[in-house]
Amino acid sequence: MDFTFDARTEELRAALLAFMDEHVHPAERVADEQRAALESPWANPPVVEELKAEARRQGLWNLFLPDSAYGAGLTNLQYAPLAEIMGRSPQLAPTATNCAAPDTGNMEVLTQFGDEQQQKQWLEPLLAGEIRSAFAMTEPDVASSDATNITTRIERDGDEYVITGRKWYISGAMHPDCRIFIVMGKTDPGGADVRRQQSMVLVPRDTPGVTITRAMRVFGYEDHYHGGHAEVVFDQARVPVSHLIGEEGGGFAIAQARLGPGRIHHCMRLIGMAERAIELMCRRAVSRDAFGKSLAQQGVVQNWIADARVAVEQLRLLVLKTAWMMDTVGNRGAHTEIQAIKIATPRTVVGILDRAIQLYGAGGVSQDHPLAELYAGARTLMIADGPDEVHQRSLARREIKKYL
Repeated sequence: MDFTFDARTEELRAALLAFMDEHVHPAERVADEQRAALESPWANPPVVEELKAEARRQGLWNLFLPDSAYGAGLTNLQYAPLAEIMGRSPQLAPTATNCAAPDTGNMEVLTQFGDEQQQKQWLEPLLAGEIRSAFAMTEPDVASSDATNITTRIERDGDEYVITGRKWYISGAMHPDCRIFIVMGKTDPGGADVRRQQSMVLVPRDTPGVTITRAMRVFGYEDHYHGGHAEVVFDQARVPVSHLIGEEGGGFAIAQARLGPGRIHHCMRLIGMAERAIELMCRRAVSRDAFGKSLAQQGVVQNWIADARVAVEQLRLLVLKTAWMMDTVGNRGAHTEIQAIKIATPRTVVGILDRAIQLYGAGGVSQDHPLAELYAGARTLMIADGPDEVHQRSLARREIKKYL
């Protein structure tokens, strides 16, 4: 394994670091101020549209897509350090570069499984950053960590599918530019193979029978920058059968193909969030005095910073190894590593952010610093894309199987 950055990665890193310093970080407070004046709190502030235009002008656009026909054509190993940089400002940088979830995963689904018409109608405007999208899988009435529990029905009626069900925490659904849902439901609930009962269909947001009932908060935050999270009801919403993605019964496999890259992208960005937390800890430590000396001279603070640095270096190596394996042996071959980073990265970064919040005292939980919002995002990732316990269960079974 060689994790040395190649020439293209170095070039993109340099450009992205400059873009962050010159445009993104200065825009953070501006975006908050502009958002307060918007009619919809989930709409992009004007400065975000300016960032998108600048990122596209600089070629910092769709960096996540490995297929050069649609995106930058980077490998996972090349994209990892770029996603880390974007993770330092998760509220702005991913959106500015058109690398924000859930659009990233939805675009990957459409590139891999969408037909020509679906790609033309939905993928092309997503690639251009003209519209947003949402992925409707999680349900409030069942344990959605087990996807075979999904109860939303997708029933065929002639040349249409009828969708009935209730979803929640559907990321991106509150954004006024959200135009399309990818909905997972059951087309064959009585099928013998529980992993062939599900299908995915494209449901335009303005389809009759689709109702966004409320916005869901995360630790009190609305998560404006990712288009919010919504509870959505599908009450006999009808779409043409041509809106089926792939084949009937293929929904579970599509979900697995979508979630693998999504998990590592989250972990890549989490490394950047931890790096920003360490930077903020150090700046705070050298600027504040307590009990007759600077915080930087307090042993407990030194321990927090040292432990954070060690943890981040360990996590980065594990994430890079996982990216390398996904590139060389595929997502299935890297299954153990993907689960390992999904378990280790969010919980470790949550711990680092927790120490940073403690160091900032009351300011750490306020809106004056980014730490509380970063904490909320990192803590959520211990649940999103499969809770820790599901990955631990699967990983342990794979380890134990070696000895049976």
